[in-house]
Amino acid sequence: MKEFWSFIIKETKHITRDVRTMLILFGMPVVQMLLFGFAISTDVRNVRTVVVASQLDHQTQRIVEALDQSEYFNVAVWVHTPAEAERLIRNQKADMAVVFSPDFATKHGGVQLIIDGADPNMAQQYSNYASQIMGTQLMNVMRIEVPNSVSLKMLYNPQMKSSYNFVPGIMGMLLMLICAMMTSISIVREKERGTMEVLLVSPVRPLLIILSKAVPYLVLAFAVLLSILLMSRYVLNVPIAGSLWLILLVSAIYILLGLSLGLLISTIAKTQMVALLASAIMLLMPTSLLSGMMFPIESMPSVLQWVSALMPPRYFISAMRKLLIMGVGFRHVAQEVVILSVMTVVFLTTALLKFNKRLE
Repeated sequence: MKEFWSFIIKETKHITRDVRTMLILFGMPVVQMLLFGFAISTDVRNVRTVVVASQLDHQTQRIVEALDQSEYFNVAVWVHTPAEAERLIRNQKADMAVVFSPDFATKHGGVQLIIDGADPNMAQQYSNYASQIMGTQLMNVMRIEVPNSVSLKMLYNPQMKSSYNFVPGIMGMLLMLICAMMTSISIVREKERGTMEVLLVSPVRPLLIILSKAVPYLVLAFAVLLSILLMSRYVLNVPIAGSLWLILLVSAIYILLGLSLGLLISTIAKTQMVALLASAIMLLMPTSLLSGMMFPIESMPSVLQWVSALMPPRYFISAMRKLLIMGVGFRHVAQEVVILSVMTVVFLTTALLKFNKRLE
């Protein structure tokens, strides 16, 4: 029995002396508890709201003030026609419009909510929160029953299909994991086996050898991309509303970004396990939690919004939603394309510089 306890003490000392093990055991639970407990929230915040009212009467003003004073909605613009409100939503300058009928005050007319339905989960929450706030005001001020007075119009996704939301997110996550994780592991595997030195003394330039390791994953990534697009269109019935060539262009930039990030990780990691952990910690969790795939970025604290701004999947997922679901043109995704291109250049340049330094 004494030997048994001595082995327990020995193993405990090994665990406590290993910094990486202690980080996994205690660091990850703490980070996840903080993220899910305080940072990650499905509540709506700062919903950009447009008000459509032909005349501003006392009842209309009270309802709009109730929306604006809540923590959920920011009434930013007043317009005169529903067409103007829809144009603002389609141009990504608003998330929701509240349309009051011309006879709202005099004849107890109805109210219509026009909502961006590209993300059906958030659109449903916008509708629920707004209906609850307006319903209270309608009952108190005008004695109107809510179901008969508030109607709903969903842009882009009238049937509220959840697949409209997760297809762009799955694209962003899979392409990043395939390109970055698999590329980094492939190169580090050569280092572990000792075959990288053999390859580097061959007549082929070292940089061409490294880039050749990434080309198969480039082809695989495009194959995965095409399979996702085909399945989403013909199996899930998710429309490809925008230009297919523009979708492929943005995806190509994102794939090159993933390959560049994989090359960068491979220059830092010394073993496949380190490369795998680095890729998982840097890519998998941030992609699912901080890219807007599962949780609205607007509802995050300011610190996490800044962290989210450094996540490449955030911009790709945003661009794919606009192109696949909304069918917008290039000017509406130009910002995302520029940011992804700059990140690609930074990652690739840093990876090649570090690789050249190691060769010297």
